[in-house]
Amino acid sequence: MKAVSSWSLHRTLGSYHSGSAAPADPEQFTPQASGLSLLDLPAALRRHGYDTVQLCHFHLPSRDPGYLAELRSALADASITLDALLVDDGDLVDPVAADAHQEWISGWIGDAVALGATRARVIAGRQSPTPDRLAESGRRLAELADRHPDIRIVTENWLDLTPGPDEVETILDAAGGRVGLLIDLGNWAAPDKYDWLGRIARRAETCHAKCHFDGDRPDRDDFAASIRVINQAGYAGPLALVYDGTEPGEWEALETVHEIAGAGR
Repeated sequence: MKAVSSWSLHRTLGSYHSGSAAPADPEQFTPQASGLSLLDLPAALRRHGYDTVQLCHFHLPSRDPGYLAELRSALADASITLDALLVDDGDLVDPVAADAHQEWISGWIGDAVALGATRARVIAGRQSPTPDRLAESGRRLAELADRHPDIRIVTENWLDLTPGPDEVETILDAAGGRVGLLIDLGNWAAPDKYDWLGRIARRAETCHAKCHFDGDRPDRDDFAASIRVINQAGYAGPLALVYDGTEPGEWEALETVHEIAGAGR
């Protein structure tokens, strides 16, 4: 399996597309004039040896049912598995508008189902962790899972509500086993990073294999160590490659990430 996140190709795709931001969020993503059409991405992925992709929600230029069906067909024609739609906005523990955020996220999960995605990744929350917020996040994630039984809901060790493994595990426990985990290898930078990744890797079913770059130089040691840690913990799911560097050669950089990931395994 060779997997990638569309975030790694945001320059290739022409950067951000979707104008649909979460409730109470004034940010609107600005469409770009040029870039590879998302409908052409599956064939391009296949040419580069990929068979699995995760799509960021904001890369979809349209949520029209006809467009979603067309994109699903393009994925099928290229034999590309859509591992996850990444809902990269919303806050399930927003102190004022959590209900509205949950409804907005639910709409995107419906789009993920229409696309034939295996999973939809939902942000656990953007607020600092408290026992009540962790419980609320787990409850709302479970509600989303119950509302959308045809797709697996996963969350991620990302943003303010999940600064460490304790918070991740508390949320998953609060969801009562109805929600899974996408583990991101690059979101934690604390001295205990590897221990923390090892703690949650046993509960993870998909992964952002994120390798940090300084210019065109990958942090090989950190990335390989992260891969080894999750392997030792028994992780056996997809490794969706993430290139977050600034250099324009995204396909080439991803090959470097793939090579390091393979060596780590």
